Parts: sequence; C-alpha cells; structure tokens
Amino acid sequence: MCGIVGIFDTQGNREIDREALRRMNESQHHRGPDEGELYLEKALGMGHRRLSVIDVATGQQPFLNAARDVALVFNGEIYNYRALRDELVALGHVFRTKSDTEVVMNAWIAWGEDCVRRLRGMFAFGVWDRRKQMLFLARDHVGVKPMFYSLLPSGLFVFGSELKSIMTFPELSRKLNPRAVEDYFAYGYVPEPNTIFHNAYKLSPGHSILLKVGDRAVQPKRWWDLAFNVAPARPEADVEAELIERVREAVKSQMEAEVPLGAFLSGGVDSSAVVAMMAGERDGTVSEGVTTCSIGFDDPEFDETQFAMQVAQRYRTHHHAQIVDKDDYGLIDTLAHLYDEPFADSSAIPTYRVCQLARRHVTVALSGDGGDENFAGYRRYRFAMAEHSVRSKVPEAIRKPLFGTLGSLYPKADWAPRVFRAKTTFESIARDLVEGYFHGVSRLPDRQRDLLFSDGFRSDLQGYRAIDVMRAHAREAPTDDPLSLIQYLDFKTWLPGDILTKVDRASMAHSLEVRVPLLDHEFCEYAATLPPSLKLRGGEGKYILKKSLEPHLPHDIMYRSKKGFSIPLAAWLRGPLRSAVREAVLGARLVDTGIFNRRYLEKLVAEHHAGTADHSVALWSLMMFDAFLRVSAGS
Repeated sequence: MCGIVGIFDTQGNREIDREALRRMNESQHHRGPDEGELYLEKALGMGHRRLSVIDVATGQQPFLNAARDVALVFNGEIYNYRALRDELVALGHVFRTKSDTEVVMNAWIAWGEDCVRRLRGMFAFGVWDRRKQMLFLARDHVGVKPMFYSLLPSGLFVFGSELKSIMTFPELSRKLNPRAVEDYFAYGYVPEPNTIFHNAYKLSPGHSILLKVGDRAVQPKRWWDLAFNVAPARPEADVEAELIERVREAVKSQMEAEVPLGAFLSGGVDSSAVVAMMAGERDGTVSEGVTTCSIGFDDPEFDETQFAMQVAQRYRTHHHAQIVDKDDYGLIDTLAHLYDEPFADSSAIPTYRVCQLARRHVTVALSGDGGDENFAGYRRYRFAMAEHSVRSKVPEAIRKPLFGTLGSLYPKADWAPRVFRAKTTFESIARDLVEGYFHGVSRLPDRQRDLLFSDGFRSDLQGYRAIDVMRAHAREAPTDDPLSLIQYLDFKTWLPGDILTKVDRASMAHSLEVRVPLLDHEFCEYAATLPPSLKLRGGEGKYILKKSLEPHLPHDIMYRSKKGFSIPLAAWLRGPLRSAVREAVLGARLVDTGIFNRRYLEKLVAEHHAGTADHSVALWSLMMFDAFLRVSAGS
C-alpha cells in the first residue's frame, strides 16, 4: 500500500524538475512511511512512498525492468499475482523479486493495455514505456485505490494518489468548479470524474488513460463495468452454499501479508462475516489468532460494541475495543486536510478512530465494505422499491400532478424516520425511478439547494443539476431491473465517492492498509448474477447473504436494526459546536465566495439552534465546506 506520483512532459523533450517531483511525493508521506524514492529521465519523473506489506525486502519502487526502458509506480495489492507470475514465467519472463509490483510490470510488457483485465486486486498504477513513448495509467475495477490527474497549461501531465499531490503545482488553478459545488451539496462528496477544482480530475474506477508523446487530449477509457446478467433460477439452498464458499474464497485470497494482519469488527453483518471466514470455521473447528478492532461510543444510543464482542468471543479473536467520547468533534480540520475536497460524511470521524486503533496492532486490516451495495442492504433500497411499487401502478399523467401536489402541500418532517416523512415520499413518487432515488439519497434536496445558493451562483451553473451525474450513469446501466439499476448507480457514485474515499484517506492517515474482500471484482460479478428477489425480500435486505451466514453468526447480529457509524450531529451543533457553527456558516469565508444566500444561512442556524428544525445535515455540510476552504487557502 503506497502513494504514487508522476510528471510527464507531453512534448517529450523537457527535463523534469526534481524538486517539484519531491514536493509531490512528500505531500503523501503518510501513505508510505517506510521508503520514498524518485526516478527521473528526460520528459518523465515518478515518485513513490512505500508501506511495505508483500516482499518487504525487495519490493522497492519506482520499479524498472532489466533493460531500464519501462518504469512503474504501483499502489495496491494484486491477489492473483502468484498465478500471473507462473503464467508470465511460462511466456519467458524472468523475475528478480517476489513482489506483485514486478508482476504488474511484466503483465504490461506482455499484454499492454489488456494487462488490467488479468489483475485481481485493488490498484492504481502508472507505467512509462520508453520503447513506445507512452504513459499508461489505470485504476481498479470498483475504485478501492484512488488516482488524480491534470493536464497543466504548460503541457505537463501530472498524477498522484491524492489531490494534494497534484495541487503542489501553482499553475493548477484553485478556482472552484461550480458543478462540483452543486454535486457536493447534493451527494456530500464530489463524484468521479470531477474534483472540487477546475482542470483537476479523478480517474474513474475501471478506467485507464493512455498518453503518447505529443498527445494533448486526455481521454479516459473504460475497461471494466459491472454487468447484471441474472443466472437461471436455482434452489435457494444451492445458492446459499455457493455464496458462502464465494465469501470464504474472497476473504482467503486477501489474507496474504508479511506484516501483522487483522480485521475491523463493527458487529454488523458484513464485518462479522469477514471475521468468521478469516477465523476459518469449518466442520465445527475454529482456528485462533485473528486480530479484530472495534470502536464504541460512551452513549448507548450509538454504541454497538456488545455485538462485536459476541462475534469476537465466538471466534476467539484477539479483540481490541476502544470507547471514544461521543463528542469527538475535534477532527474537523484534520479531516479537511486528509480529504483535500469538501467531504460531508460525518462517519469519517469514527472511521478515522478505528483506523487509528487498528494501526496499533496490525498493518493490514480487512473490512466488510461492499456487502450493502452487492446485496441491497441499505434501508434506502427498501424505501426506493416501495416508492417504485406505488409509482409503477399509477399512470404518469396522474402520478406527477397528484403526488407532486401532495409533496408541496404536506408538512416537511426532517426529524422523523424516513418512512414517516410523507413530503419526501410524495416528492419521490412523483418522479421517475432515477430522480426519485436521487431525491431520496440527496443530503440537501433540490428545493433546499435552490434556497442555499445565491442567484449569481445558480447562473454560473448554467442549468446543470447534480442529478445529471446519475442520469449519465443510468443511460449506460446494463440492466432494466429497478433494484439492480439503483445498485449500479451506487457502484458508480456512493461507493467510490464516499465509502471507499472515506476508508482510503482515514486508513492512509495512519499508514494502515485496508482490504475489502466483498468488493473483489469476481465476487461482485457473481453477486450481480443473483436475482434481485434474493437480495431484497419482504423488506429484508441482504436476504440471501444472511441466510447463507445463519450457521456462522448469531441471529441477533444479522436481523437487528442497522445503526451504522452514527454520531450525534444534531446535538453537537446545538451544544458544544454551537459557536463554531455560527462562526463557520455565517463567517466571511463562506459569504465571500459568492456561492451562498446569506439570509438562508442565517435561517438554517437560527432554526436549528432554536430547536424548531433539524438542519444538522445542511449545517455539517457547510461546516466541512468552510473547513475545506480554510485548509485549502493555507496549503
């Protein structure tokens, strides 16, 4: 697990500034504290920060082939590297190390751009091939590992594992991208491929870039997508048996490391499943030795450590739990520095803490991320399908005016559970499936963003709306099934933009490698072949996954209400953060951007502090945007 950077002169004739490359590399020191090296030749410079996990002794980067005409920087782990190595040896390739890095290098030499289709793992890499005068960048299937890039006005192409690495170049504009601002306040993050800044981009999951000397057009190319080709129906018992073996195999494939390895254990279904498979339960026997880590809160309403302890005791893990203050809000500026962009998922705070805890005991941790997206585990899937059921029964000519009118007339109850928020439900039913789902997952719905933004900023958007992101993905979705479609949308937006970003930055802040076996691309492809009725049934998400896990996990672990990594935002913003809210939301920094409607900002603060409305989501989003501006201006 590492951080990578690179500078490529598209003209092919300039010397690379070593000091500029060094600044890029050192901006990501936290991603790889073990080693940091640079490689430069005419028109090309690469840098690498290393966290040693596999082939600790000889896996240094940037990595060059024996002829020294191909150079590679690689971030991630390739889980099938041994099999690929054998295949490449049979083709005549000679290896000097035991590293997966050298496997990626030789895979490029053997198969060119198609090498990515052979890789099973999480990765982002750049390879310079002097023989062909080309630079190739690639990002893994679902976006576990990040990649940022920009083509500078000077003709230099720069890339790195974090946005801060390419922002070390003064010629890269700090001007905010209005569309990214609109997206942020809708989604809580900036979805791929944009970043918050003009002319700086994320390489989307399952995409690559090929640049040749003389190229001035950067054209990302998709090389993988998740297809929802449902397999023929089979007895459920057969599906359960195959599914549990698939989970076991995905977990086993990611357990190789030459450093201490463990797992996150929240007490939820997915992390518990991963721990159960790691512990190796088979025929009633359990192997000891798995290290597990949990974070709890000093408020019972937000604490799930009792459930994590049940699993830890059952599998006799070496369990480490830490109780943190529920008022653990001192990380705001730390998070703004880590994420480089505004990022409004407040669960980034406990995620940071659990990574901090885990790093005291292990260097690699497996997580349960991906179970909800693969098997429709989120409550919002249940709500979306219930709304779609009503929507599909009412002709559009009647549905839009009827439910649109009800939505406009019905009181808004943000304080209530979603199922009782009739205004939101009516508004969603009035829309089509994609628009209804977007409305349901938006942090600030359209009507609130319209009030939040100034007239001038709305003009800058030139009609752009955040739903355009989902619309674009929906047009390319390989399915007509409504549940599969919204799962696909989450794989393109929520998963890489929020979940994987959150874990990558929090883990790398502590030089911890996190692996996600439930997002192994072969496992995702298999899950996508299962009928939607086996994922969401009778209001129960992850139906078939839970059934397959019944012999392995306690009933109350799998069938209790899901809490998630919640924190008491509303109470924070009325209590200990009351003055911080006023300072951030009503301060000059936000107002001077020209983006916001000052009168509406005052209304949000006044109503929340008076307790007449819960505007915690909007206020937290604004506070994190302010923190981003503060940190960005100081960087």
